[in-house]
Amino acid sequence: MDNSLYKLSCEDFSKELFSKAPVPGGGGAAAYIGALGVSLGAMAVNLTRGKKKFAAFEPEYEQMLTDAELYRKRLLQLIDKDAAAFEPLSKAYSMPKDDPDYAQTMRDVTIAAAKAPLEMMRYCTLSIDLIARILEKCSKLLISDVGCAALAAEAALECAALNVFVNTRLLKGDAEADLMARQAEEMLADYIPKAMATADEVFDRMRA
Repeated sequence: MDNSLYKLSCEDFSKELFSKAPVPGGGGAAAYIGALGVSLGAMAVNLTRGKKKFAAFEPEYEQMLTDAELYRKRLLQLIDKDAAAFEPLSKAYSMPKDDPDYAQTMRDVTIAAAKAPLEMMRYCTLSIDLIARILEKCSKLLISDVGCAALAAEAALECAALNVFVNTRLLKGDAEADLMARQAEEMLADYIPKAMATADEVFDRMRA
């Protein structure tokens, strides 16, 4: 039986989030939102391609859709990767603090728990770049969807960042944890403005 969280229906996934089950949680939700965002961008491409007016962009559309499918799939897979990191973290918290392996075990599982959301952030940044390109090459009838895509990708980026920081803050001074936190901060600094610029452009066009 396939127990992949990302293969649940929308109804069942939301029920799992609603329940007291520990996973999926914020990390899984972040990845799901990111996958929805890049999927919306791909929809705009799919509904634009094939139209005479946009024929010159056909080769770019092919690559856009290839990239979007890669990002969508990986973000969904990261729901399960994030969930898999929770169980060892939960077990580690139940260890006696005087156990000689406690410090190293906690360090290892905490680093592992930060890896999936950090990877989510990377795919969100790639999605934000892609969505910005899609806005310039899609039908004007679809730009509201592209604006929604940008906002979803930005929200997913920030949600994933919170799931990085909740782990790395416990290991301040650890070289690997500090590096992960810096990488997360850099992605936020670079890509929140980029996503919002795309969304703002759509708002401006809608209100013109």
